[in-house]
Amino acid sequence: MPDDLASRFRLNSTGPLRELGRGFRRVGLRGVIADTNRAATRTEVPGEAVAEGFTWDGRDTRTDRWWPQGITTSADAYGHEDTAGTFGGSSVLLTSWYAHGPFRRLLGARITVVVGIDGASPAYRHVLLAEPVKVGPVHVLRPVNVHAGGIVWYGDHLFVAGSDAGIRVFRLDDITHVRNRVHARGYRYVLPQASSYAADQDADQEPLTYSFLSLDRGADVDRLVAGEYGTKGSGSHRLVRYELDRHTQLLRGDEQGRSFASELYDSQPDRMQGATLVGETWVVTASAGEGRPGDLWVGRPGELRRLRGVLPTGPEDVAHWPQRRQVWSLTEWPGRRWVFGVDVDPWITG
Repeated sequence: MPDDLASRFRLNSTGPLRELGRGFRRVGLRGVIADTNRAATRTEVPGEAVAEGFTWDGRDTRTDRWWPQGITTSADAYGHEDTAGTFGGSSVLLTSWYAHGPFRRLLGARITVVVGIDGASPAYRHVLLAEPVKVGPVHVLRPVNVHAGGIVWYGDHLFVAGSDAGIRVFRLDDITHVRNRVHARGYRYVLPQASSYAADQDADQEPLTYSFLSLDRGADVDRLVAGEYGTKGSGSHRLVRYELDRHTQLLRGDEQGRSFASELYDSQPDRMQGATLVGETWVVTASAGEGRPGDLWVGRPGELRRLRGVLPTGPEDVAHWPQRRQVWSLTEWPGRRWVFGVDVDPWITG
């Protein structure tokens, strides 16, 4: 689509939220990595395209209360060069989950920090996403109610897809240790929201849903990729890119805090769950319903080639991990939850 159409879609910065009050101890991502409390298991993952993967512990694999959605890695955060892409010298993977069922608004959304993915038992811990608010003289943390269908780790910032509302932004250095877990829904660590981008568009345009996210690291300009989930004959199916500022680690914007989309592609595959770029090639995951293998689409928007049924059932967001020459994704269905890598070269060139 021409740039003038893309520019009709905007993300408007809402500015910083309230700072945490006294009594909250920031520990950052390093604090969580030093205090993981659960173990995943390396395992065979179904799917012709799958090269490797792991599954969560029994509680997280089976629960109907939390559903995994987004994925990003330290390669997104710290670069695609062979000597980059790690945090504290280690490869780190982050995923997002949203609360499901009657208590979802009380529980909100969370991220999971995973380390040691090449070992037999990758270690991880969940961190609650929270919004700082002040009730009278008291500072409290309120769960963030967001689907979290996609996430991007860029420098110290974490972008979280917020569906119709836009995008939430967090700083991983702000991860906070909570003494009284009653106020944090039982979590030892919370990540307070720093700011957000509100979705906006010209009056003659259908609102864009920010269902999933990924990072496109370019030679000169990095871009935030977003897209829409929609079933066949229902909703729109668009992909969009926004330019990022490498200095601020936020979206490039004007003096009013408005960031304009630089590219927009309409009429993309049904049931898109994630999209990322490997060089100039788009790699898209698409679901087909519970129990049915997922699809991989590769190519360019408008000319994507469908690789039917090569992914496990329920694939979600996707992230490029260039140091491993892979893309990584994850699945959502209870009892069939995997995090997995795809050796991307054969599928792009095949």
